[in-house]
Amino acid sequence: MEKTNNNRRNFIKTSVGACAVLGFGGALSSLGAEGADSGKVDSNNALESSANQESITLNNGVQMPLIGLGTYALTGAQGISIVKEAAKLGYHLFDTAQMYNNEREVAQGLRESGVAREKLFIMTKISNDMSYDETKRHIDRTLAEMGLEYFDLLLLHRNFSSTNAMYRAMEDFYAQGKLKALGISNFREKAYLDFIKTCKIAPAVNQMETHIFLQHSAYQKLMRENGGCALQSWSPFDSGRKGFFTNETLMKIAKKHNKSVAQVALRWLTQRGVVAIPKTSKIERLKENLNIFDFKLDSDDLAQIARLDTGKSSVGWW
Repeated sequence: MEKTNNNRRNFIKTSVGACAVLGFGGALSSLGAEGADSGKVDSNNALESSANQESITLNNGVQMPLIGLGTYALTGAQGISIVKEAAKLGYHLFDTAQMYNNEREVAQGLRESGVAREKLFIMTKISNDMSYDETKRHIDRTLAEMGLEYFDLLLLHRNFSSTNAMYRAMEDFYAQGKLKALGISNFREKAYLDFIKTCKIAPAVNQMETHIFLQHSAYQKLMRENGGCALQSWSPFDSGRKGFFTNETLMKIAKKHNKSVAQVALRWLTQRGVVAIPKTSKIERLKENLNIFDFKLDSDDLAQIARLDTGKSSVGWW
């Protein structure tokens, strides 16, 4: 855990300035058959709400689920177990990253879940600055280590000094079908507008700190109108800062819909077309976070939430 935290701190410090189906462990296509310890997943046993999950169409036509599991700090046996249970509960989208040091655990958890590869949307992020050739080797190596023939989405974790070269390597893998969609993370408005002028393939996703206190509504519109890039939220609950879960406005809206504050926050994101990847290590929270598509926030709810936007990040490095 200390190693992971150190990696995250180092990443944060450096950020301030700046199609065929194959299986895990050799044959992810076999996940449609019996899993390692659970057998084939019966969709009737998943959460009822999982059948009603919503998705968005990315700018290249790829369908991406609106809710997924963030896996930062989910490592070792616990990480494998949580990922496996999430997939069995009906999660389809799984987000990891080079700096999380858990890509193999995510792959193993999905293998053991018994869920077929074609039902999964697996994304990861490149967290280190690399040359064009280094990026190509890294992608090949990560695919091999995870036992995958392709990623559904690959992101650059931030705007690196070598961003253009790295993204060109990603575009090459996209042309080969080894990446189904390309994206970026933590790119501010100017960096985004400058970047899309340089690439052949517009990024499909920008993963940003996005929550009720930092809503990015104008930026979401800007990206949609310039390249058609979708917004994805990391830290959708603002890590509980600023009294997030006891906010009077959110509690009132939650009570109105017989939902939790967390469910209101996730529904607010997904209703805007923002992909959310909340992280948790608790099974009950996994179920709760997925069970958000059976209600809809009305115009009054949305107006009240809009007034909570501070426009400020909650992390010191941003």
